[in-house]
Amino acid sequence: MKTVGFIDYYLNEWHADNYPNWIKEYSDGEFEVKYAYGHIEPPIAGLISNEEWAKKQGIELVASMEELVQKSDCIIVLSPDNSEMHYELSKLALESGKPVFIDKTFADSKAEAEKIFAIAEKSGSPCFSSSALRFSEILGAVDKTAVNSVISMGCGPDTDIYIIHQLEPIVTLMGSDVKKVMYLGNQNCPSWQLVFADGRTASIAFLNNEWGYTFRINHAAKNEMIKINDDFFKFEIMAMLEMFRTGKEPISHSETIAIMAIREACINAKKTPLEWVSVG
Repeated sequence: MKTVGFIDYYLNEWHADNYPNWIKEYSDGEFEVKYAYGHIEPPIAGLISNEEWAKKQGIELVASMEELVQKSDCIIVLSPDNSEMHYELSKLALESGKPVFIDKTFADSKAEAEKIFAIAEKSGSPCFSSSALRFSEILGAVDKTAVNSVISMGCGPDTDIYIIHQLEPIVTLMGSDVKKVMYLGNQNCPSWQLVFADGRTASIAFLNNEWGYTFRINHAAKNEMIKINDDFFKFEIMAMLEMFRTGKEPISHSETIAIMAIREACINAKKTPLEWVSVG
């Protein structure tokens, strides 16, 4: 059995609550989360302490990131709603040469994404980050040749966090060469327009939860609509475990950096609605 360690901003959050059982189940016991480190106690009322979380999960709570990195064969940096912490929380893990998965959203800017990956590349730590939706089998079955445009409809309480679940599928379908973005929406329906270098376009809209994540895809000769409602978290976990086994990264660092640059431009575009913002 290979041991997995969790580094999190605080531990009582949805990803940390669910990943341990999935990792054990989907690897048939080959991998197991044995150690966890919480950087702070939960700042949200109603959440249990890091110590209580560890006891409930049957996982050893360690006192420092250094101890966790030393004890673990593979490392998962969580903090899914606090991506501004990812550089601080992942640095020691990435310097170790051990495989590291960093949960969504990878970084708050293109510059920070480059800094994080530079550490991994210097030490040789295999590393990737992704929205789980990228690994949907429904999305994977789409013919990605000659996609002219995508209209994406998604949901989430915080667009800065949940926009990653629309950007990753768009990039999977159309590539990452987005040159400019515009914010078109309002508080009730935040939306963006993306323009690629070759003139193709994609649209992003935040609607209510009933729509889930739905994509209207225009090909050269047809239109299709898909709703991502399969077990995409399972497929993400399996991709993560495969990297832990082989060291092979399923997504290039350059593509993830490009996605962070697009996200950064989308966030900046909210400050100046109806004006184009270049992607850095």
